[in-house]
Amino acid sequence: MTKFWSIWIIAITIITLLSCATLLVWCFQNKTGIGEGKDMGHQYDGIRELNNPLPKWWTYLFISTFLFSAIYLILYPGLGNFSGILKWQSSNQTVQSLQESKVSIAESQKNRRLVQYAKELDDADTYFSKAFKNLAYQTNSRTLQTLPKIAQNTNALRVGQRLFLQNCSQCHGSDARGQKGFPNLTDNDWLYGGKPHEIVETIMQGRIGSMPSWKERFDKQEIKEIVSYTLSLSGRSVNSREAEAGKIHFVVCSACHGANGEGNSTLGAPNLTDQNWLFGGSRADVTETIVNGRSGVMPAWKDLLGEDKIQLVAAYVWSLSNLDND
Repeated sequence: MTKFWSIWIIAITIITLLSCATLLVWCFQNKTGIGEGKDMGHQYDGIRELNNPLPKWWTYLFISTFLFSAIYLILYPGLGNFSGILKWQSSNQTVQSLQESKVSIAESQKNRRLVQYAKELDDADTYFSKAFKNLAYQTNSRTLQTLPKIAQNTNALRVGQRLFLQNCSQCHGSDARGQKGFPNLTDNDWLYGGKPHEIVETIMQGRIGSMPSWKERFDKQEIKEIVSYTLSLSGRSVNSREAEAGKIHFVVCSACHGANGEGNSTLGAPNLTDQNWLFGGSRADVTETIVNGRSGVMPAWKDLLGEDKIQLVAAYVWSLSNLDND
């Protein structure tokens, strides 16, 4: 979360709490000029209104909610980027490895808990696994079909698309065009290579990408110069003096991105000479990338999907930038 949005959320939260507290204090005051318990002169259908205070139990309960809110927001996350005194996070509280999850399911079945759900999963796997294998493997063989071969099969491609929507679209989007921090899979621009075996490897094993922060290595002016040179590599209009100075500093960056900035698929270092920017190509975005670094994780799907489903998903992904799917 950016600093602006963190401050925005903190301000809204505190203002809301203070407004409710102010309203409660205002309700405690008797500004009617009528004594407590006295008739206020309002009458409807035989019912008269008395100037009675708020019920004690309601008042104390309301006050306790404010105290609870204050203590909670001090101890736990809730105010923007402030993580609370206890540094508690909901993540990793009950996270299990895939193997631990399988053991847990087996124990549940043994103890007759979640039996119906587990049975439905087993039945579905038995029913569909044969279809997946028929589409992914060569006929009467244990050899997987190539991605171009699978992509020629309309049914296989549809299955691959559905698997993609179920498992991959949360990050890459339903149209596979990605979003900030998640690659576009339709433009034939690949961080780790777009050959069939490279796509399969990426899905099977996952990827871990890391761009270090350079704010300790370069000062603000040097970073500004590097940004200008980086943008110039893709034909952007920049300050020529800054770009020339940045070229000298870029020697450090060339270890990953190459001397010409064309990237390195072995390392997952992006090509800086095109107009494809994973984390944004504005001067502010590029500056943030160099100053703070970037990190990204593509999870491994080998144990979750299996090689037959992965082959179908990979064929669909390959087809997006190699076939005319219109």
